[in-house]
Amino acid sequence: MKKIWLALASMVLAFSVSAADITEGKQYNSLSKPVANAPDVVEFFSFYCPHCYQFSEVFKVNSTVEKNVPENTKVVRYHVDFLGKYGKDLTRAWAVAMALGVEDQVSPALFKAVQENQSINSVEDIRTTFINAGVKAEDYDSAINSFVVNSLVSQQENALADYQINGVPAMIVNGKYKIRNDKIDAKSPEEYAKAYSDIVNQLIAKK
Repeated sequence: MKKIWLALASMVLAFSVSAADITEGKQYNSLSKPVANAPDVVEFFSFYCPHCYQFSEVFKVNSTVEKNVPENTKVVRYHVDFLGKYGKDLTRAWAVAMALGVEDQVSPALFKAVQENQSINSVEDIRTTFINAGVKAEDYDSAINSFVVNSLVSQQENALADYQINGVPAMIVNGKYKIRNDKIDAKSPEEYAKAYSDIVNQLIAKK
């Protein structure tokens, strides 16, 4: 884990362009095929991704972005299914979290289970992680194969294809601007998250 932290920290500190001077090709790239009718901000992640763990639990990027976006901005997080033995099961579990409105409650628990404890070795382990995080067993069980969750699974899978995502963490604004995670000036996790959030807000305004 220390090596992962050092690698990400060196990546963050290696650049010195301020959020106030964002330029296409530097802090962000435009997608070759913009996605129509997209949410304002979409983050793709995986619980199997060490950088996603740092992005979410150490740098607190997604929570900082969500806190600072303009009112009525739609921000969504989609789990990708192309990493890890239980990638597809975790995508369905994330759909359950979305359906029950417990994303903030279970995200740290799932990251800890996968990245720190390596305790996700079955579908039942995913269920147990939800329950240990405070989700009622009956709520999880009634949601897991529900129409709503099936629809949210399809929504995540379709978004993965629409945005042509092949690596995470990835954040796209207005369906057409993908932020370059390694081109943000910062001297601490807090500065990185704030600078990232500022770039997101500038791209939201860019339309």
